[in-house]
Amino acid sequence: MQNFAYLIDRLTFTPSRNGKLRLIESYLRETPDPDRGWALAALTGTLDVKAVKPALLRAMVTERIDEALFRYSYDFVGDMAETIALLWDSAVEEDVAPQDVSLNTVVETLSTASRSTAAKVVSDLLDGMSTSARFVLIKMVTGALRIGVSGRLTRQAMANVAGRPVEEIEEVWHSQRPPFTELFAWIDGKAPRPDSAATTPFRSVMLAHALDEDDMPSMDPADFSAEWKWDGIRVQAVCSKGERKLYSRTGDDISLAFPDIVDYLDFDGTIDGELLVARRVDNALHIATFGDLQQRLNRKTVTKPMLEQHPAFMRVYDVLYAHGEDIRPFGFLERRQILDNLCKSMDPARFDISPLLPFQTWAELAALRANPPHSIIEGVMLKRNTAAYLAGRVKGAWYKWKRDPHVIDAVLIYAQRGHGKRSGYYSDYTFGVWNSAGELTPVGKAYFGFTDEELRKIDSYVRNNTIERFGPVRRIRAEPEHGLVFEVAFEGLNRSTRHKSGVAMRFPRISRLRFDKLPKDADHLETLEKMLEP
Repeated sequence: MQNFAYLIDRLTFTPSRNGKLRLIESYLRETPDPDRGWALAALTGTLDVKAVKPALLRAMVTERIDEALFRYSYDFVGDMAETIALLWDSAVEEDVAPQDVSLNTVVETLSTASRSTAAKVVSDLLDGMSTSARFVLIKMVTGALRIGVSGRLTRQAMANVAGRPVEEIEEVWHSQRPPFTELFAWIDGKAPRPDSAATTPFRSVMLAHALDEDDMPSMDPADFSAEWKWDGIRVQAVCSKGERKLYSRTGDDISLAFPDIVDYLDFDGTIDGELLVARRVDNALHIATFGDLQQRLNRKTVTKPMLEQHPAFMRVYDVLYAHGEDIRPFGFLERRQILDNLCKSMDPARFDISPLLPFQTWAELAALRANPPHSIIEGVMLKRNTAAYLAGRVKGAWYKWKRDPHVIDAVLIYAQRGHGKRSGYYSDYTFGVWNSAGELTPVGKAYFGFTDEELRKIDSYVRNNTIERFGPVRRIRAEPEHGLVFEVAFEGLNRSTRHKSGVAMRFPRISRLRFDKLPKDADHLETLEKMLEP
């Protein structure tokens, strides 16, 4: 357990992808089974401890620690797991020395806990652990590691350890369950490839490079096809021998959240496309915003009203397998012809083929990009006509040419402490614009887009201009002649009934600090409302 805690600590403070990759590789090589399998489950979010919930942990710690002390400590630290881990020492008897236990022992102990015994089981484990191990244990049982490690990164680490392409790991991953004993036996060269349940495997997706407009003069438009880039989520749908699966671009199985897609998969093969949802307005369906799609993501079940009000559909743009044949080596236009024939047999309400855009010059395509027919479109995709479907970002094959972001000036209204490395700073900011009544109304929240030096400046401003507190949140002085103005960039705007302003931003981030502007010069809500689709 202590080694895993050390790994988590290093991963948290290692910003680079390659650095994280090396740390995970080293851990997988040096840690025996089944501990490394349970660690992998924790890193990929497949470890589920049903009896332990955040409310139980809060109740446990306030039985031992004064509730006010816990509340003030949590406010300062900003992370529940870290707060409990640090405070727990004061509640442990002095003669109880921390002991290292295996990760397997921890998981087995937790798996035997029921709702009635979970508190004692967790308390006993915490009593015998070091502070760092306690922190990781709490993060594990709440499923909230959040250390910047994706499932794809862990599978890449496994591939590096095995000396195999990551695509081979991807294709067997979904047939395996923690602690992944068969998978590691294959990786170590002690057993054959575990093909037991790979009827509907995930296959690594092809990705696009951001287009550098300076390179366009050297590119021939006749070599490329173009299509709209929609603001949904990339998915891969697989249907084989009666089994159906829907995967995210990182290989996560999201079938349960979208039965209205999975139940209509009726073909033999693997297709690639964009998952979108529609919004029902006056008995008519319209393509909905990403905010509507988010309501359906990360769910194990979906309600009947949600299926009726936000039905999902797939805008298909590629095919990897068809009728038992791997067609990834074919060129893009060849695959499109196969895809066109395949889509003719699909339910048109659930699947439609992404249309190709007519253009002969880059200027014509630029004009299309600048004036898309729908607000949910992010830009255009460029795909080389002869390019095979290859995993990852292949140089010169696919490009994404996104629209320029929207930019407004907004005023800082609220600030909240960050987490992890930022727990000592106010780094989460709510900002607003002026409404028709001359009041600031919140329109978004951002916690990135600024440098460490700028973070320190904002944090200092927050501390010196706080006028009210609500737990960990501070209300900041914001008047026409006094306040902090942010230049905020965002990708799009959605209507929202959850926000008082009636709007919600897509990917907002702080692009500049405008110390040179007064709040009275910030934008008005009317400006944002004009950006909304009628």
